[in-house]
Amino acid sequence: MNHKPQITIPATYMRGGTSKGVFFNLSDLPEAAQQPGEARDRLLLRVIGSPDPYGKHTDGMGGATSSTSKTVILSKSSQPDHDVDYLFGQVAIDKPFLDWSGNCGNLTAAVGAFAIKSGLVDKVPDNGVAVVRIWQANIKQTILVHIPMTDGQVQETGDFELDGVTFPAAEVKVEFVNPVGDAELFPTGNLVDTLEVPGVGSFEATFINAGIPTIFLNAEDINCRGTELQGDINGDQDALAMFETIRAHGAVKMGLIQDIAEAADRQHTPKVAFVAPPKSYTSSSGKSISETDIDLNVRALSMGLLHHAMMGTAAVAIATASAIPGTLVNLAAGGGDRTEVRFGHPSGTLKVGAEVSRQDGQWQVDKVIMSRSARILMSGQVYVPDVIE
Repeated sequence: MNHKPQITIPATYMRGGTSKGVFFNLSDLPEAAQQPGEARDRLLLRVIGSPDPYGKHTDGMGGATSSTSKTVILSKSSQPDHDVDYLFGQVAIDKPFLDWSGNCGNLTAAVGAFAIKSGLVDKVPDNGVAVVRIWQANIKQTILVHIPMTDGQVQETGDFELDGVTFPAAEVKVEFVNPVGDAELFPTGNLVDTLEVPGVGSFEATFINAGIPTIFLNAEDINCRGTELQGDINGDQDALAMFETIRAHGAVKMGLIQDIAEAADRQHTPKVAFVAPPKSYTSSSGKSISETDIDLNVRALSMGLLHHAMMGTAAVAIATASAIPGTLVNLAAGGGDRTEVRFGHPSGTLKVGAEVSRQDGQWQVDKVIMSRSARILMSGQVYVPDVIE
């Protein structure tokens, strides 16, 4: 029996923030995969190595976690005054499913470097900072990424340290402009709602659309401390089932789906996060985090598991909610007006800032700023069986 040989596709493997993914230039993909649809999804699933019932991604480029099972497609921007269109695909590990419903804020930090190195940005300075204007095609929002340049090359090495990343690198500032877009910031119209979850309980919740749709809960309401590490949650199947049930009912409350059964096909959004006042703990790396170093603790789940650090898009939601008095995030941080917040997560701490204003009785979010780092890990060609028919 004859089998078709593998195909090769130019690709770059990059770390952005606390995530990793396989980056493609749209024009380098096989013609059938240059358009959204089954052909593209089959190809990218095979690149990553999903679905993998063993949960290891042995036969693909994925890392068998939500943070490392990601794909990015970039192209010259279709939007005026933008450099590049950025399309993000979150790949499920054990299911044949690729979620295009949201953004990856961490990998956003790597988009600028890839765009410059791929010739997708027309003009950059030889030295200083290149500002790459990104159109995030999943959520249709503008993001500015500030890329340091040295002698005409992207500066990737440096001494900026990011908790959740082992080694230092150059600092990349990421600016989410109007991160709410056309969505309703508070989809229910309230800063705090009561979420009824049959068979689980009734909880106070803040539902917010900023960066990514997010459901915030109080840690104590779900019998958590707010200082949990991955092992405290991800080995507890009852806890994971509880969070997924909450997520499904919250998605209905936010108007993202009509029925809880639809949540299975929308795994990337919304996110569920729980907050607690500052409390000391030891991070996953063994680093001591003092309650005096943080304003609050936040833990978030991604693709059904507790995240090892914090998703960049969820950090946008945290920054926004912290700046608006009365949300659960703001109250956990001590309440009042604030323009920035430092929160504790399983890998350490992160500081984020938000500029918000109130116009005609409604909250507006002008921008959210955070610092990440990014670097190319490998570039060349990815080999993959020809699954495009």
